[in-house]
Amino acid sequence: MTVYHAGSRAVQDRAGVRELADHVGRSVGAALKPVAAAFLELQPLLVLGAADPGTGQVWAAPLAGTPGFVRARGPRRIAVAGGSSPTDPLATALATPDIPVGTIALDPRTRRRMRLNGRLRPMEHGFAIDAERVFANCPKYLQKRETYEFVDGRVPGGARRSTALTPAQRAFVRSADTLFVATVHATGADASHRGGNPGFLRADSPRELSWRDYPGNAMFLTLGNLAADPRAGLLLLDWQTGTTLQLTGEARTEFTADGERRVRFTLTEAVETPSAVPLRWSPPQYSPANPDPAG
Repeated sequence: MTVYHAGSRAVQDRAGVRELADHVGRSVGAALKPVAAAFLELQPLLVLGAADPGTGQVWAAPLAGTPGFVRARGPRRIAVAGGSSPTDPLATALATPDIPVGTIALDPRTRRRMRLNGRLRPMEHGFAIDAERVFANCPKYLQKRETYEFVDGRVPGGARRSTALTPAQRAFVRSADTLFVATVHATGADASHRGGNPGFLRADSPRELSWRDYPGNAMFLTLGNLAADPRAGLLLLDWQTGTTLQLTGEARTEFTADGERRVRFTLTEAVETPSAVPLRWSPPQYSPANPDPAG
């Protein structure tokens, strides 16, 4: 199994971390270990990234359900009960056989997260994903939330679409401590996480967001995908009200003389859905690894 493509290799070489990336890449497998299967079955939230087969736009979408709605079906397949709302930008993708998808399951209670990428198989009451890559990530930049509850009677409101962020949406961006990023490459898709203290994500204009790329696991899967294909999807979640802000567009990475990296995202379309996720989480405890966003 080839873990890295040319885009990731180019970013690794620029950062001088190819040897470390090779070491970390050995943890990537094609099968679910029992501990990974057990972790998935405890989660009420799964984030999925893919490209819409009609428009080609890349989106990240939240899927929520009672723990157990995601289950392992053998070492190389997971089944997801239910699916997205019919108005979700990825609704068509979730009904398309063999489409590449990336998923991330993130547990704020334990600051654990795992990613599973593969091919989608629609089913009568949901879909399955045949795994191609399975791996865990470290807890760095992940905010801890001790508890959650399902909110009875919470149903998604009407999706509001636009090609620029409203002042309220820009405030939502600036208050975020968690961002999900979907990217694609020639043979697959990926969903990843970015986190930090509020302010780490900037709304530089109604059509441009940016964030500093903090040091991570040296794999550079997200930035590598963007080097090969600039399409990207972003997902912001209000952890108490369940409102989601899904953005699609293109992103590029800027490299500074002092070795830092900043990702700039240009918006094509935004979809805001009130009460999209039926979960209400407790307030966050910010990760001790989070840098000062003003730094």
